[in-house]
Amino acid sequence: MPIEKLAKELEAQLGELDRAGTGKGAEQVVVAVKPPEGSRGPRFLLDGFDHREFIRMNSNSYLGLSLRRELLDAEERAAHAYGLGPGAVRFISGTYEPHIHLERSLADFHGRPACMAAGSAYTAVAGVLFSLGSPETVIISDELNHNCIVNGMKLAPHKARRVYAHLDMGALEQRLEESIGAEGALVITDGVFSMRGDHAPVDRIAEICRKYEPRFSRGCVLIVDDSHGVGGFGTTGRGTEEVTAGRADVLVGTLGKAMGVNGGYICAEPPVIRWLREKNPFYIYSNPIAPGEAAAALAALELIRGREGLALLSHLREMTQRFRDGLVRLGFETIPGAHPVVPLLVRDTDRTRALVQFLRENGVLATGLNHPVVPRGEQLIRFQVSADHSAGDIDEVLAVLSRFK
Repeated sequence: MPIEKLAKELEAQLGELDRAGTGKGAEQVVVAVKPPEGSRGPRFLLDGFDHREFIRMNSNSYLGLSLRRELLDAEERAAHAYGLGPGAVRFISGTYEPHIHLERSLADFHGRPACMAAGSAYTAVAGVLFSLGSPETVIISDELNHNCIVNGMKLAPHKARRVYAHLDMGALEQRLEESIGAEGALVITDGVFSMRGDHAPVDRIAEICRKYEPRFSRGCVLIVDDSHGVGGFGTTGRGTEEVTAGRADVLVGTLGKAMGVNGGYICAEPPVIRWLREKNPFYIYSNPIAPGEAAAALAALELIRGREGLALLSHLREMTQRFRDGLVRLGFETIPGAHPVVPLLVRDTDRTRALVQFLRENGVLATGLNHPVVPRGEQLIRFQVSADHSAGDIDEVLAVLSRFK
């Protein structure tokens, strides 16, 4: 068959990944979820592990909302009312009332005049860069930005792509100086950096962009992808903007992490959102999230904005601090911060792999990150705390870690 040569080559390359210990391997299949009971949080059952129960410490569901009855009921009602899928892209006939209500609520939540939902935060970022870039635009990025930004920059029309050292504001200004002469600059950063849990100083970056605004005829625009921040970071869950008192020109968020559902969104000024609806190919030619998902996301947003949401966020901060303090007490290296992404720096590929396996053998699911996902020497275990973890859950994970040699 014509594909045999390619398949053989790929098989050899996959073997190299396995030998280097950097292959992702087989995916773990969740076959059941046991809801919280008493003083312990939910437990997860995996295919191939009989009836063994696991504490999940590798989920983006920072508030534990995906099992909440309010969201399940909202999605079911909308599915009965509108059907399971949208049936078309939005400009044809795929826009439903829940999409409109969700966009208005998200805009209000973030203090913006306009918002548009997207199929995912990944495509939202790529679409923003593709649609706002031009052959005379320079795109400037933090060196540790997410893969969606890296690939989005490659796809976007641009005059140049420039990268500054992680969180180095002097280096950012230098890249902007180097870009003078271009028509415009798009400065893009993660809000929270997903591998490390640290966050961008959005206030300082916005100030730098304002400083350089007069030097570019199309402006110096700040884009922040705060997918790991919105919903689960800050006293009220408004993410890195809340924590830093900064403001992006274009804010990208997700519905698939703290909000527990699926999809992404973009908040900006009305002309920007209108332009994206007209010119963003990832929006125009892709089906939106289902009406039921939009209704569930709206229910999540309403919960976050209420008293119970504040309580969940407070508990999340407490559990995050409990886990961070425990790691330090056990002598592990971590990165300071308040976000529920809590990295344990291992700095060795084989030891990282061994620790992930040890945790799994002892009922804890965690993710090891090796090169090239992270730089060499920064191999780590990414733990992710959730509001559905109890103090007993956190202590149980720490007890397991204390036995690793």
